This record gives sequence, C-alpha cells and structure tokens, in this order.
Amino acid sequence: MCQLLGMNCNKPASISFSFEGFCCRGGQTDEHSDGWGIAFFEEKGCRLIIDDKPSITSPLAELVKRNPVKSCNVIAHIRKATQGPVALENSHPFRRELWGRTWVFAHNGHLKTFAPDLFGAFLPVGATDSERAFCYLLQSLKARFGDTQPAVEVLHEALQALAEEIATHGVFNFLLSNGEVQFAHCSTLLHYVTRQYPFAKAHLVDCELSMDFNEHNHLDDCITVIATKPLTSNENWVAFAPGELKMFRNGVEQGAGERQLAMAC
Repeated sequence: MCQLLGMNCNKPASISFSFEGFCCRGGQTDEHSDGWGIAFFEEKGCRLIIDDKPSITSPLAELVKRNPVKSCNVIAHIRKATQGPVALENSHPFRRELWGRTWVFAHNGHLKTFAPDLFGAFLPVGATDSERAFCYLLQSLKARFGDTQPAVEVLHEALQALAEEIATHGVFNFLLSNGEVQFAHCSTLLHYVTRQYPFAKAHLVDCELSMDFNEHNHLDDCITVIATKPLTSNENWVAFAPGELKMFRNGVEQGAGERQLAMAC
C-alpha cells in the first residue's frame, strides 16, 4: 500500500528533513514507486506538486528537497498502486474547493467495494478508490452543512462518522487539510511525533542523515509530523489507535488537554 506524511505547526516550517527520508521509501528502502506528491499551504493558497515517477528518482522530488518551502500544513504521499494505473491523475494528494478554501487529501489503503454516487463539483478525475473517497467526504460535508463551514470541532465529529462509514469498505488511513487544521485518520497504521522545546537531535531511519532541531527552531516552535511509519529512530513516535481521527492545529493535537484532564480526575 501507499505511505503518508503530514506536518502541522504553529509557524511556517520546512519539511525537507522528513521528506528526505520519506522519499527513500519510494523505490529505495520500500516498494512505493508508483508516483508521489506533496501539497504546501501558504495562508489560503496551496502549492501542489505531483509526479507519476518514483520519488527516489524524480527530479521534481529533488527540487522540493533542495528548495524547501515553509508551511504550517503539509501533506505528502508515495504510491503503491492498488486501483487505477500509474498515471499523473492518480497521484496523491488530491485537491478540491469547498467553502471557499482549498482542501487536500491523501489516502493509504484499499477500499474494495466503495462506489458512491457522486455528482457536481465532486467527481473524480482519475480512477482510484482514494479520490472517490475524497469526493464523497466533501460531497457529504456540503450536503450536511450547506454553504458555510461549521466550527472545526463540529467538522471533526462529522468526519469521524464518515471515516467509520467508509472504513467498512476496507483500509482507510488518510490525511486531510484545509490549511487551517489537519485531520489524520488511522484505520490500521499511523504515527505522529511532536517537536517542541527542549528540542533534540533526530536520525532518519531510511538514510544517513541527522538534524539537531535546536539549531533550526525557536523556543516557541511547535511542530507535529505524521507518518505511516516512524521516520526517525530516536524520537518518541506515538501510534494512533485503529479507528482514531485526530485533529491538529498550530502543531498541537486538539482535545488532548481535555482528555488528559478527564483522565486525571
């Protein structure tokens, strides 16, 4: 299957270090060589770069690594095709507009019998189960909430129910962002690590590269990186529970403080 990489932070940051290791999994240290893509949000704008070549040999991937873009929300994907041919239109992330904002989505998994009725602005361009699921998510949200985006907490609840529905058709790990928040759903496998003061030195699993985050971050920086499998060998990556949908904003998992307080009580 495919692999996911996401980043959410309180101030624009570069994902180059994590992306370097992630790209190795696209044909060198793993088999995900059927295309790749990355989306960077900048305020309400979104840069999207996709390629149907393996990330380890893609000149576009090399360009991203050598010319880092700083962003508060990033979603990246490397593909192992299960539905749809290896083609540009089937490369993740996928992008659509809803409620006056750009939404970006990437999926890891296989939805075997998922064929919803889609219409209007939410028709897939390619032939993947992933893009169908994305279109269905946005179409369902539009049908429920109309022309106005609800509060993100309400949106979180609605997405949890939709994710559970779609996951009955197979494996549905995904990342979804509108540039304001990032949602991450685990069906089978997903991890995250939050980097904040005191920062440490990290070592990539997939290549000989290390970074001392003390040299690149300020005391108030808060950065969460999400990945299918941990990218570094010496950080405290946290595994998602199956069926869990987390929401991150400003580098912090939303609702985590309330849950910890309830457990303490």
